[in-house]
Amino acid sequence: MVKIFIVIYSTYTHIYQLALEAKKGIESVSPSVQVELYQVPETLSQEILDKMHAPPKPDIPIITAAKLAEADGFLFGFPTRFGTMPAQFKAFLDSTGQLWFTNALNRKFAGLFFSTSTQHGGQETTAFTAVTYFAHHGMVYVPLQTGIPYYGQTDEIIGGGPWGSGTITGSDASRSISEREKESARLQGKDFAEVVSAYVNGKKA
Repeated sequence: MVKIFIVIYSTYTHIYQLALEAKKGIESVSPSVQVELYQVPETLSQEILDKMHAPPKPDIPIITAAKLAEADGFLFGFPTRFGTMPAQFKAFLDSTGQLWFTNALNRKFAGLFFSTSTQHGGQETTAFTAVTYFAHHGMVYVPLQTGIPYYGQTDEIIGGGPWGSGTITGSDASRSISEREKESARLQGKDFAEVVSAYVNGKKA
């Protein structure tokens, strides 16, 4: 059995919606691939979230750092904050020191997906500043194998790129995820599951 966790932080549900599409892609690979969806703890008070007009959090479990040791690979999803990951996700990753000390995440796999409010809001910087955590844990970063469909087309805006799938939400978070962005998330899930499965099953053989 191959186990993959999708771990997210979502403010306005865009990342959660991408996670559901990535989950579909993972599940399409093989019945022997188990996927579980989690969110990291919120650090903002409900009062602040209400002022931000943030909708209720998705009804999925909150993950602990120790739980990460159970999986073979992770797809991490989060929105951008000034070109890097949000404080909520950074706080979670900063809590993985014991896992680093025990080498618990060494040679596990990681991928990323993300959202920004604008076309040039820092999707790539968000991705490559997150990769530093993977390097320190000895994790293997998996970008999209062949990039994303439609990446070179300009007839509509589209989030994501070689670093991972993504979406552009609009400055007021009113833009819905496009069908092309959903397709990219499914592709990423499928590609990621195939890579992790090949390693895990090959190692067992």
